[in-house]
Amino acid sequence: MHQVKLAEDIYFLGYNDRRTNLFENIWPIPHGISYNSYLIVDEKITLIDTVERAFIDDYLDNIEAIIGDRPIDYLVINHMEPDHSGALKSIIQKYPEITLVGNKKTFGFVESYYFTPEKVLEVYDNHVLELGKHKLQFQMIPMVHWPETMVTFEETNKIAFTGDAFGSYGTLDGGIFDDEINLDFYEIEVMRYFTNIVGKYCPHTQRAIKKLAPLDIKMIAATHGPIWRSDLDWVLTRYNKWSSYDLDRGVVIVYGSMYGNTQKMAEIIARQLAVQGIKNIRVYDASKTHSSYIINDIFKYKGFIVGSPSYNNALFPNVETLLSTIEHMAPKNHYLGIFGNFSWSGGGVKNLKVFAEKIKWEMVYEPIEEKGALKANKQEELINMANAMADKLFEK
Repeated sequence: MHQVKLAEDIYFLGYNDRRTNLFENIWPIPHGISYNSYLIVDEKITLIDTVERAFIDDYLDNIEAIIGDRPIDYLVINHMEPDHSGALKSIIQKYPEITLVGNKKTFGFVESYYFTPEKVLEVYDNHVLELGKHKLQFQMIPMVHWPETMVTFEETNKIAFTGDAFGSYGTLDGGIFDDEINLDFYEIEVMRYFTNIVGKYCPHTQRAIKKLAPLDIKMIAATHGPIWRSDLDWVLTRYNKWSSYDLDRGVVIVYGSMYGNTQKMAEIIARQLAVQGIKNIRVYDASKTHSSYIINDIFKYKGFIVGSPSYNNALFPNVETLLSTIEHMAPKNHYLGIFGNFSWSGGGVKNLKVFAEKIKWEMVYEPIEEKGALKANKQEELINMANAMADKLFEK
C-alpha cells in the first residue's frame, strides 16, 4: 500500500467510489466520490471515522499494514451516517477492546444502526483526549448535517477532522491534497455537495463556522473530497458565502412543457432578461435536468422564475418534484416569478401560487397564465415580468 500521511504518525485511509451513480440514492455523482478515514499512531492508536462498507476488506488490510498486531484504542465517530460508519462492526470484531468516542447523541445512532455499544467515551465541547504526543479536542456542530455531528481537532498539527463539513463530491484521482489538484474541477462538485447535502442547514453551518473560528486550524480533513492544507480559504470562504445566502445577480428559469408552449414562455423571459443586462441566466427543462444541478444554481443566483402547464388539474409532475425539494431545502433571499398555461382547466399556476405562499420569496410580478398557445398580450406580460425581475436584481 502506498501510505499517505497528513503529518508524522497521522495517516490517510481513503477509497474512491467510481461505481455508484447516485449518492444517498438521490444525487448524481458522475465523477464519483471518495470516503476518507484517518489513523493516528501514538501511545494510543486512534481511528477517525470509518468508510463505506464496500471497502471494508481493503480498509482492514491497510490498517494492519500500518500498525501490525497492535490494537486500536479509540474510534472517534464524528458522524454516524452509514457511508462513514459502514465498517464499524468489522472494526469492533477485529479490535474488540476498542473504545468508541462520541457525544451523547452518537451512541443512540450506534444502537439504532448496529448494536448497543459497551466501551464508550462520551465527549463534549472543549473536551481533550490525550493519545501521547497528540491531543484531540472536540467541538459539537449539530445539524451539519446530522444531530450528532462533531469536529475533532488534533492540537499538535492543528488538523480539523470535520466529517461531512467542507466535503465534496468527486473521487481523488491521484491528488489527495488541495495543492496537488486542479481546483477548477472541484468548483462545481464542492458547491453541489454543499447545496445537495448541507444546504438545508445553512444557519447551523454559519454557527459552526463561527464556533470553529478561534481554533488555529492549519489543515481540514473531511470525510469526502480533498484534504485542505495549502489554501483553506478556498473552501472556507465558499462555505461561508453559500451558508449566508450571499447570492449573485442572476436568474434560474425552470419550466415543464409537454408540447412546447410553456417553453416558449420561458424563452421570452430569458431573452428579455438578457436585453435588460442580466448575464447569468440559467434555463432548465425540469424533465431533463436533475434537481441536484438546479438546486445548485438556486443557491448561486437571486432570481427564480418557474413555469408549469396544468397536468390533470395539478402541476406538471417534474416541476412539482423540484418545488418539493426547494421547499425542503428552504433557501432564503430570492426574488420569484411564476407563469404557466392550460388547455381546458387550470392547476399549474394555481399550485405555483401555493408554492409561492409556502416559500415566502418576494414576488416581482403577478402570476401569468395563458390558455393554449402564447398570444401577443401574454407575451407582453412576460416581457414585463422579466423587466421587473431585472429591476429588482439591479437595486442597490
